[in-house]
Amino acid sequence: MGAFAGYKKRLIEKHLDLYLNKFGAVCIEGPKYCGKTWTAMSRANSSIFIGDPKNNFQNRTMAQLDPSLVLEGDAPRLIDEWQEVRNIWDAVRYSVDQKGSKGQYILTGSATVNREGILHSGVGRIANIQMDTMSLYETGDSDAKVSLIGLFNEGIKAVKTKEVSLKMLVDLCVRGGWPGGLEDYEGIMAKEYLNTIIKDDIDRVDGVSRDKTKFRSLLRSLARNESTLVKNAKLKSDMEAYDEISIDSDTVASYLNVLRKLFLIYEQEAFSPNIRSKGRLLSSPKKHFIDPSLAVAALDITGDMLMNDLNTFGYIFEALCEHDLKIYAAYNDAKLYHMRTVNNKEIDAIVELKDGTWAAFEIKLGANQIESASKELLNMKKMLSKEGVKEPKFLCVICGLSNMAYQREDGVYVVPITSLRP
Repeated sequence: MGAFAGYKKRLIEKHLDLYLNKFGAVCIEGPKYCGKTWTAMSRANSSIFIGDPKNNFQNRTMAQLDPSLVLEGDAPRLIDEWQEVRNIWDAVRYSVDQKGSKGQYILTGSATVNREGILHSGVGRIANIQMDTMSLYETGDSDAKVSLIGLFNEGIKAVKTKEVSLKMLVDLCVRGGWPGGLEDYEGIMAKEYLNTIIKDDIDRVDGVSRDKTKFRSLLRSLARNESTLVKNAKLKSDMEAYDEISIDSDTVASYLNVLRKLFLIYEQEAFSPNIRSKGRLLSSPKKHFIDPSLAVAALDITGDMLMNDLNTFGYIFEALCEHDLKIYAAYNDAKLYHMRTVNNKEIDAIVELKDGTWAAFEIKLGANQIESASKELLNMKKMLSKEGVKEPKFLCVICGLSNMAYQREDGVYVVPITSLRP
């Protein structure tokens, strides 16, 4: 089928191609409208859309009657929104076993499926890939002058980067990385996205009816606590204080699980180095919306309001940077973490390669914060060294309002987020 006009290449294509050569099928999972279908179509030679309403959802009915009927077509065959008929998973797994060839199917799904009724995990036959919304590199908003893996391998040479304004950074956060909304600097798509999720998907994901007022309140609370180590108890008290919502802890946990199933939130896990005094470090993850635009939409605020509230925008800007670092790390088979001590010293982001090599990042909006951020990184490095932790390969301040990438005299790198690439 191939890519179509207007399609922007995605970093996930690297692993999609790799897995199609190694597995019988690949399942791409991620939030709705993040581009799963477009990317799958760029590799597929035939397709079927289970959610297509044509002829009273004929494709879905056919799959329910006999899942093998939707598997017929040239390979790789795209089966879009396969989770609408769970038996498709077992049918694909069986077909892969029978044919014995690689790259037969590409499945896409926008919700984690209840495994009840699925006979086989698909291990060894079906590979899973997580897809995010677009990074600044993928949207073309990064000038791509600094490579993340290059920082690990050869360091950095001073280079002038693109001019950046506060309004530009705000616009990028309000717009987000939705492939179909790259000109939407008012955030209309993100707001309607959340409205649709609340109206339809929170009930459809598992057939359970939920209180939409409480669910919207939870989204607002998550947005107020974006990029923090917020626990469920804090979300509960926050909802009660701001929205006068009465909600129990089990319901909060249940609603968060729904958001995970819909791939709308993710957790940035805590880094666990080999440290003698484990009590020094907190193990709580940071909670993020899958795209920073959803935090803006949940708060129902505008770009102008964010420009006048830099404290709030600082957390959302951090979410944007960690969103991109997560994607760039995954491209290089690395993982994103954070670190915080019990006395509230922190490292915003840590990227660890497969071989255990790691680097530490502080994220700051303004260039006037680079000095203090560098000192924080150096102090944490010194503390960890005393504990016998393997030293980071490098320290880096990811900055918003900077037009140069360089290495400071103390060895700390400074890189604008709008110049980073994998």
